[in-house]
Amino acid sequence: MRVLVTGGAGFIGSHVVDALRARGHEAVVYDVRADPGADVRNPEAVARALVGVDAVCHQAAMVGLGDGVADAAEYVSRNDLGTAVLLAGMAAAGVRRLVLAGSMVVYGEGRYECPRDGVVRPGPREVADLEAGRFEPGCPLCGRELAPRLVSEEAAVDPRNVYATTKLTQEHLAAAWARSTGGAAVSLRYHNVYGPRMPRDTPYAGVASFFLSALARGEAPRVFEDGRQRRDFVHVRDVATANATALEASGPTAGTLAVYNTGSGEVHTVGEMARTLASAYGGPAPVTTGQYRLGDVRHITADSSRLRAELGWKPEVTFEEGMREFAAGEPGGG
Repeated sequence: MRVLVTGGAGFIGSHVVDALRARGHEAVVYDVRADPGADVRNPEAVARALVGVDAVCHQAAMVGLGDGVADAAEYVSRNDLGTAVLLAGMAAAGVRRLVLAGSMVVYGEGRYECPRDGVVRPGPREVADLEAGRFEPGCPLCGRELAPRLVSEEAAVDPRNVYATTKLTQEHLAAAWARSTGGAAVSLRYHNVYGPRMPRDTPYAGVASFFLSALARGEAPRVFEDGRQRRDFVHVRDVATANATALEASGPTAGTLAVYNTGSGEVHTVGEMARTLASAYGGPAPVTTGQYRLGDVRHITADSSRLRAELGWKPEVTFEEGMREFAAGEPGGG
């Protein structure tokens, strides 16, 4: 299969390219980092790139928290206009298979249960609570302490920042494309992806990269809030394999968008990750700051059982193994 990989020179995209080629596919890189003219917002360039292509793996995006609105136009342009141009080009070229890099950020806060009211959905945390160090969201009905649970694909979406909103819009556009063309689309809702080639020292790097950069400078990683935020850290090679598996699968049904959580299935706290990474690197122990970022959610962890059951994918890199490799900066120049 000849697969166009947008963002194929980036962190996750380059691993997708590796995974596809290892499985005998022809992966074509389309990325402004490799060619300044390879912008998904450029209809002519997209049309040329789609010639002879069987499927598209769409990884290109502007990433980051997107917690303000000053850069909203840039996020929408790169993520949503870019996706629209790409899908229009696919429709014209007769390409009918798409795998989209989705994100867990579309859920907002994770799933919570109240001992009195059952499953509830807390709203955004109040600044006054965050300032006072009250980081756990309470039950919106009775105020009681909540127990975090895994999020399934059936959970209501609640994007709480600009980036999250653009990622959800990408899914809506992909669903519209599938219905219009009879194409088959998959969105893999990535959780916290880390590993070799992860961007360093940029505003758009992930938390694991920030911690590793601090360790490389001989500084202690600075952990926000109390470090007890629950996340699912999934290795980039496992994410790349999920993309290849989704491209090769006989499903989804034509004319539909299938959505899959893509996580390791292991729940770890941000503080635990920082300690594990610092220990593997041999650097200073993390410092918990009590600081916070508006737009951050408290807990978000995935139920990835649907991806395992329907497509037969499973993660192979354990948390400890992945953190040791990431700390060592190899293979692949982490």
